[in-house]
Amino acid sequence: MPTIIFTTLFYLAPESIQNLEEFNSSARVGMMSLKMGLLLLIFLQTFVLPVFSIYALHRFGFVSDLRMETLADRRIPYLVTVAIYTFVATFFTLKLHQFPEIALIITGIAFSIAAVAVISLYWKISAHAVGVAGMLGAFLGIAIQYGNNQLFYPILVVILIAGFLVSARLHLNAHTPAQIIAGTILGLVVSLSVIFLGNYF
Repeated sequence: MPTIIFTTLFYLAPESIQNLEEFNSSARVGMMSLKMGLLLLIFLQTFVLPVFSIYALHRFGFVSDLRMETLADRRIPYLVTVAIYTFVATFFTLKLHQFPEIALIITGIAFSIAAVAVISLYWKISAHAVGVAGMLGAFLGIAIQYGNNQLFYPILVVILIAGFLVSARLHLNAHTPAQIIAGTILGLVVSLSVIFLGNYF
């Protein structure tokens, strides 16, 4: 989801990322443009590394099933993922401070995952709902903050995907309606709060 979020922002609403267009026109990452280099870095840090870590936990017996349908299987992977996202947010804050919005959004995702990790110690909240609602919240928050009309269609697409996703989770009996609703509220509240409050820090 972070890769989808930043691909959308980089190419449809680049003005929402401070300094992005200025640096993209003058800087390159090897043979790639700065945008492509940043997206590759985000993809490796927020997708490949967590997936590899969860697979390693499975291979070493800490996770019995890669589908992680039980609370016991979810706890350690969530904590590991929180640690990874915290590292990534810190990395962008300290090393790539020219793009504070990237660090801000990843920080919001890290907060969401941390909340899911804590709640999952006691209750099976829908991480899928948290994720898709968080993406929706990020787009909504940025569209409101910057008055960005280019995000109108991405917002509609995310709403449509969210509907299909939560319907599928309910159809599969993977979650109760309460778990879906709680996940949706959590994702939206954290994402919107980080976007709106981030300008004050």
